[in-house]
Amino acid sequence: MTEPTPCAKPPGRITDLRLLPWPSPDGKPCYLSSGGAHGWVTRLADTVEERQLATGAEVLVLAREVLDDPMAPYTEVRYAAIRVAECLGDALRVAESRGLRVPAPDTGGDGADRTGGAGSPAPEPGR
Repeated sequence: MTEPTPCAKPPGRITDLRLLPWPSPDGKPCYLSSGGAHGWVTRLADTVEERQLATGAEVLVLAREVLDDPMAPYTEVRYAAIRVAECLGDALRVAESRGLRVPAPDTGGDGADRTGGAGSPAPEPGR
């Protein structure tokens, strides 16, 4: 099994490329250039991501059951850890893919965040 490595941002316009939830045949990140369209590969990627996250939630429940048992055999604990690590890798790829598709915040040209999220200046008292 190859160790996951942070994926370098692909060349070109980030918003036009989507990191797919599966690697290329040689284990490298695989991207889809969809131009914003929702074709069948995009729908397949959405379905795979949903299934990966659901599987991760199921594995987490089962792993907690094993870890809650102080008498669980070493092999069961190891197997649970291997499955959790696989699911974590999938979840991190999904998070990275979705993060690459989030538009940059509107800074209005002065570097100030205009989205109202964290980092926005606090309103002055009485206003």
